[in-house]
Amino acid sequence: MIRADLTSSVVRSTGRLPEGAAVHKNVSARQRVGAIWQGLLFTCTMISIVILLLLLYNIANDAFGGIAVQQEVPTSEIYANRQPSDLSQEDLIGILTQRLRSRVLHNLERERPLAERTPADLIAIINAEVIKPELVAIYPLREYLFNRSEITAQLTQEFPRAEIRFKSWLSTSFITSPMASDAQGAGVRTAILGTLWMLGLTILFAFPLGIGAALYLEEYTSDRPFDVRSPVGRWLNTATDRLSTLIAINIYNLSGVPSIIYGILGLAIFVRALEPITSGQAFGQAADETANGRTIIAAALTMALLVLPVVIISAQEAIRAVPNSLRQASYGLGATRWQTIWRIVLPSAMPGILTGAILAISRAIGETAPLIVIGASTFIVTDPSGPFAKFTVLPIQIYNWTARPQGEFRAIAAAAIIVLLILLLSMNATAIILRNYLRSKRVS
Repeated sequence: MIRADLTSSVVRSTGRLPEGAAVHKNVSARQRVGAIWQGLLFTCTMISIVILLLLLYNIANDAFGGIAVQQEVPTSEIYANRQPSDLSQEDLIGILTQRLRSRVLHNLERERPLAERTPADLIAIINAEVIKPELVAIYPLREYLFNRSEITAQLTQEFPRAEIRFKSWLSTSFITSPMASDAQGAGVRTAILGTLWMLGLTILFAFPLGIGAALYLEEYTSDRPFDVRSPVGRWLNTATDRLSTLIAINIYNLSGVPSIIYGILGLAIFVRALEPITSGQAFGQAADETANGRTIIAAALTMALLVLPVVIISAQEAIRAVPNSLRQASYGLGATRWQTIWRIVLPSAMPGILTGAILAISRAIGETAPLIVIGASTFIVTDPSGPFAKFTVLPIQIYNWTARPQGEFRAIAAAAIIVLLILLLSMNATAIILRNYLRSKRVS
């Protein structure tokens, strides 16, 4: 009787149940709709992959390629078809004495006697003062590989003494050298150190605050801390619930605020209002008195505010995904609430929290607008020595180089982009490995 009643109620709510050919037609229609959506999603995925590959191709096309160098005096004429490293110090000094004017030699001797210089220093002087190589043209990788004959013909007409060679703007010296006004000698060492300093302090500030806020919103706001038997207690509980809801709504809204707004907030609070603290004067640790609060710690605090909503939201979702039965089992064994949170909830939620950490790091490492607003340096050759030092980061360095009209600066900007991507992927890979380790440890 009950089964008949259920069947009749289904028929009344949906009309007649399909039978025979109608069932086959219904299933075929659903399969067609599913195939259409599957094809659409596959197409979107392939378009995204193609766009990403085109982006990587453009970066590699600028970071590698060919250069045309014209020497004022050919190297073969200077070294007589010998390798510079095979010459002795006396031979190198003889070349300088023969090729340089007396005034230039006098200035070099006054700075430091030639006899006290190493062979590498002498070779560098010969290269800069005698050979004087000049970069006359730069070619992207595609043009260098496939239009070699046209390039050679053009160089023969315009620069007969120039020679074309392969150039990788991404090199060890590029990574280990500081910023310079000359593109061929410029590097990203200072920007890499500034980026690592800023990211480390951002993680130090944002993650404890974000995880703590998520724990409070998920584990404590559901309580009724006041006596529900009195009208005042019920009103206070209602006000607490509304306040928690308001906080949660504002956290979600803050995750969509433009990053430049955080830069303006950081400029007003951390750079100007808290200048004695962010410059290190309050602690007697001012690394640079001209920083005026525009230091690494001010940038890290600004970026911590920027990524804090992402950390809180991802941590909330991870904590919410922990089964409530684990909490109840912990309480049943006599554990306190904090013991349950520390030993049960957090270890179970940590893989999900680290997923949010990956998103936060990815956003923080690529932001430029907030750092420009708070006054990050666009040209600095001094490595940061601490949290109270002036700084620059890789996105600022890339922005500075791409704004210059010379082709070689665009080439080193592409090389810096590759360095930034490698740094980002390395940090994300570290977080993913740690997440997978914690997940496997929890399962075992």
